[in-house]
Amino acid sequence: MNIKSALLPGFISLILLSGLLPPVFAEQSQSFGDYTVHYNTINTGMLDPEVARGYGITRSKNRALLNVSVLKNVMGTSVHPVKAKVSATATNLSAQMRDISIRELEDGGAIYYIGEFPISNEETLSFNISVQPEGRGKRQSINFQQQFFTD
Repeated sequence: MNIKSALLPGFISLILLSGLLPPVFAEQSQSFGDYTVHYNTINTGMLDPEVARGYGITRSKNRALLNVSVLKNVMGTSVHPVKAKVSATATNLSAQMRDISIRELEDGGAIYYIGEFPISNEETLSFNISVQPEGRGKRQSINFQQQFFTD
């Protein structure tokens, strides 16, 4: 078992299921036909140092992480993670746009798309995430807004 295999459950738990995020952010999702996209953000300073190191994530109170997963709903069975083309931007209230570089994490059957970006205290960002599940032609857009606190 490599370090990433050992850390993935902790990474998933911390980002998706931990009490560090308000409930509204822990379970944000949007469905498009047979697919459900789960997404959230977290200040990287909240990540366990070993988990952050294992995934090459920079821990800082002035950085945040966008996490996206795409699941295919299969009738009569559980959902299945699928590969997708994912891109994202964030725009602040001064209309300054940031491209968020997204990378894929795949391990143990789970697939996540993550991207790091700088944040300032009390900054509100509007996110635009574009998702195209592999083998499906139409891209879907997800938009949400979040305020960050660094102090």
